[in-house]
Amino acid sequence: MKLVSTSALAKERNIDAKELFALLKDKGWIYKKDDQWHLTKEGRMAGGDMLSNPKFGDYVAWPSNINIEQTISAKGTLSATQIGENFKISSQKTNLYLKELGWIEKIKGGWVLTKKVRKMVDTKWRLKTQNLILFGTEAILKNSFLIRTIAIGEGNYIETKEEIEKVEEKDDFRKKYPAAQRTSDGHYVRSRAEQLIDNFLYQHGIVHAYERKLNIEEDMYCDFYLPEKKIYIEFWGLEENEKYAARKKIKQELYAKYNFNLIQLNDSDLENLDEILAAKLRKYNISVD
Repeated sequence: MKLVSTSALAKERNIDAKELFALLKDKGWIYKKDDQWHLTKEGRMAGGDMLSNPKFGDYVAWPSNINIEQTISAKGTLSATQIGENFKISSQKTNLYLKELGWIEKIKGGWVLTKKVRKMVDTKWRLKTQNLILFGTEAILKNSFLIRTIAIGEGNYIETKEEIEKVEEKDDFRKKYPAAQRTSDGHYVRSRAEQLIDNFLYQHGIVHAYERKLNIEEDMYCDFYLPEKKIYIEFWGLEENEKYAARKKIKQELYAKYNFNLIQLNDSDLENLDEILAAKLRKYNISVD
């Protein structure tokens, strides 16, 4: 959508520029400081943005089709700064945790909500600017995924015995195959196959997590997670086992349900893992030297 200055918008609509500035100020969309107009939260939510001109400096801009009659209220909304204040962390860290959750992504000029989160979260959560993310309900502060992610990131999370037992109850694979094989980067994994996969990722400088819990309502852990492109890797190694096959089916259905990026590997891939895994990663624009 084309963005135009307030003066240009006034001209397009045959309104006196001073009158339009006064109207937008009265609506609480803009304010003046040091002889310079700035946007408020409400102004950003209405669709406004701050642009810069080499000759005239920063200025307020609006979508050319903006409805100036609409009523906007930022009451009850939270910015990354306010969310961070609740958890006693900076807005920069807050954005990184929101990115890790897959709720926001960075584009030129700032952060935006991801398509996935717009489908998955409460429709009251909203975004109306490249530079300021506003969540339209304080329920976000009680979101279990956000709380857990920040607690882990800040070193304040310890998985309880009950949580571990709950997962093991559903997944006896963990009991049968303890994480006892050490990888090149120091991870302990449960099989030679996982060891080879982990070593491949480490040797090629690909940031990865092992057995990361997915941010979904169901209890599920992936084999590997690549945060750069939000890719999950699963190695299926005991397909002749009925319980394992059932577990595999459930996991595949959950990956499909949430439309997650998934790379699947099996025993036959191990014979030529370097080429096969490299090819699968290239499909997600991760190059392997």
